Amino acid sequence: MAQGGPASAAVQTAAPLAAAAAASLAASPEAAPATSQAIHIVDELVKHAPLYDVYRYDMAEQVAAILDVPVEKAVACIEVPSNTKNGDLSLVLPRLGLTMSPVAAAQKLATEFKLGTAFAAYKAMGPFFNLTFAEDHFRNALLPRIMLDSKSQYGHSSEGLGKIVVIDYSSPNIAKPFHAGHLRSTMIGTFVANLLNARGIAAVSLNYLGDWGKQYGLLAVGFDKYGSEAQLAEDPIRHLYEVYVKINTDSENEREALEAKRKAGTATAADEANSIQDQARAYFTRMENGDAEALALWRKFRELSIVKYKQIYERINVHFDVYSGESEYDLTCMQGYLEKLRAMGLMKVDAGAEIVDLNAFSMGVALIAKKDGSMLYLSRDIAAAHDRAEKYQPDQLLYVVGNQQDHHFRQLFKILELMGSPMAGKCQHLNFGLIKSKDGSMSTRRGKVVFLQDIIDQTQEEMHDVMKANEAKYAHIADPLAVADNVAVSSIVVQDMSARRHLDYEFDWGRMLSFEGDTGPYLQYAHARLCSIERQAQPLKPLATWEEIAATSGALTEPQAAALLRALAAWPDVLTDASVSYEPCTIVKYALRMSRDVSRAVEALYVRNQPEDIARARLTLFVAARKVLGQTLSMIGLRPLERM
Repeated sequence: MAQGGPASAAVQTAAPLAAAAAASLAASPEAAPATSQAIHIVDELVKHAPLYDVYRYDMAEQVAAILDVPVEKAVACIEVPSNTKNGDLSLVLPRLGLTMSPVAAAQKLATEFKLGTAFAAYKAMGPFFNLTFAEDHFRNALLPRIMLDSKSQYGHSSEGLGKIVVIDYSSPNIAKPFHAGHLRSTMIGTFVANLLNARGIAAVSLNYLGDWGKQYGLLAVGFDKYGSEAQLAEDPIRHLYEVYVKINTDSENEREALEAKRKAGTATAADEANSIQDQARAYFTRMENGDAEALALWRKFRELSIVKYKQIYERINVHFDVYSGESEYDLTCMQGYLEKLRAMGLMKVDAGAEIVDLNAFSMGVALIAKKDGSMLYLSRDIAAAHDRAEKYQPDQLLYVVGNQQDHHFRQLFKILELMGSPMAGKCQHLNFGLIKSKDGSMSTRRGKVVFLQDIIDQTQEEMHDVMKANEAKYAHIADPLAVADNVAVSSIVVQDMSARRHLDYEFDWGRMLSFEGDTGPYLQYAHARLCSIERQAQPLKPLATWEEIAATSGALTEPQAAALLRALAAWPDVLTDASVSYEPCTIVKYALRMSRDVSRAVEALYVRNQPEDIARARLTLFVAARKVLGQTLSMIGLRPLERM
């Protein structure tokens, strides 16, 4: 992965700041103020700009002048290579579309480019022109951004201030267990909310519960047959899940038996009537019509489920601003939207059902209301989108839902557009792949679910055993079980977020319980190790001012320090790239690479028993690394550990 990536998205967010900063960077030593100020950006406004963007603009301004191209075009062609052996910035000349050859352009730049104070060397390499940072300048411009910026967290921005984005995620079905398959929407949604907040956007986290529909009629029929009030009181979610699986099995067996009779020609009217599915539909109709007894049982299931879900959410460090649900959008609520669809001529009657024909847009037919008048998931989503527009007046509405619902959201967004909804063009489906068991995707109704609580419990037990093996460290941990639980969640979340969002992956207990390699425990260990260095260095303090950092020009010259500094400098770019793609793996891969840089630096750069200037400079580097690594963990929803 490129350390800073191409200029593209990152530059757009900081262009005015970076351009002003570049002018300061490019100033000649003679024109600069005192030395302690000349080597950093003294202007209060520009010193907060992402450092890679500042250097890009410094490079681009000279490129623009020498080759007669727009500055912004030059910036867009500058990359941060993964391997900095040949330079820290690389201008990809073929992208400029010059009349002269890219090789000739690189040679022209090598003849005319002025290094100034920011750069130490340049190199023309075929169609590329590369620059290497001046180490003192780079270090002294970077560390204060991380250590001394009290206005915001390093890498965060205020570009989104005033904007509101509603994120619909997690959304488990009431009375069903929170299983590993729900984890993806929950953690991706949390990650997206954190990303938006880092850009200054007000993110409204909304849990739109699946708390309405025929399945609750089916559950009620099953509870009447298999339910136990005692078991419901003891473990409501698990008992309701068992009931749901049993009644679904009965329904499948009943359907297969009836099909066999039909083929044999022996099916009777009694066989065809009053099936389990018929009973479920009848019970749900009672709910829709406001039957007090039916709704009382539904409310009991709903309330017990939410209590249990909140316990799980707290365990995995997930919090919502709003708990909503499909039940809020009943027939009465939806009538106005249905009437609008009819009045606009968008809705048609087909075999008694009401539909919106989207064949002209290659989206097939959208079923809005069944012939018995009952509404569907799509109907309620239309009402919910309008309701959210009125309540929150958002700039965007994001749905974090699996790939299986791609077609559903295409239809929903097109219908909103045709209706002239205020949310038309403002909705986005952030899809993701399935978590699969070894024999296929997880399914609640077939009983193939792996409970998330069981996964965390078993992983916690394994981690606790590992921790106890080191008695000396174990004795210093205030709450070992809480730490083991945290590491268990980290293991699960990092495995889930390591792959690209849209891909399926196989749920594997062996991988889930591993504590080696590119894992959550490895990231937590790197953070805890940095915290340990900080504790053991006391009473030594890190460098506290721009001037102190500037004065240690002979420190942090080792290659391990240079590599870690460059990893730290890349964080704002990584955040920006992730904000464009909404790919959690962007953050995870960066955190893992940075943790490896931390490990190499810790092994080579001792803090204790060193001259004070060297010790304080190294401590400052490690505290900066701790701050940034802690941000990466928090960004993907984890609680950074100080001891483990």
